[in-house]
Amino acid sequence: MGQLQRYGLIGLVWLLPAMMAVAQTASENLKIGVVNAARLLDEAPQAEQARKRLEQEFQPRDRAVLQVQREVRELEDRLLADRTMDLTETDRREIERDLRHLRRELKRSEDELREDFNIRRNEELNRLQRQIFEAIVGLARRQQFDLILNQDAVIFAGERVDITGDVLLRLQEEP
Repeated sequence: MGQLQRYGLIGLVWLLPAMMAVAQTASENLKIGVVNAARLLDEAPQAEQARKRLEQEFQPRDRAVLQVQREVRELEDRLLADRTMDLTETDRREIERDLRHLRRELKRSEDELREDFNIRRNEELNRLQRQIFEAIVGLARRQQFDLILNQDAVIFAGERVDITGDVLLRLQEEP
């Protein structure tokens, strides 16, 4: 058993340099790319299209909320102005009741708008991320990359391996 271990160790000593040479040759043939996903999310034409869709979809509701905010301010101003004037107690209570009602409506509308907007924004973001992923994979296959890394997960990457610009071009070609 001692001789087997000794010959095994000697074989390993001879085999190790050969394995290192094979690994080095294999690594020289690897094609690696790095993408800046944050830049793609910001600069992809699909991102601008998503922003426009969200703006068009939520603009009417946003205007409605702004209108209720103006109504609340007008009632508050009327109450403040009427303190210096003679306002019946009944009129004052009615204005205060209307103001409370409008404030509740405003809070509810703002909360619903914010929640609905966040849901739609997340849907658009997921769609955009899927399009970016597909563009990266398509580019990687077409240009025969072995590995694509996200720049956030890399400590250093030279410009030679950064394919973010190529992915942007591919995204611009898509509808």
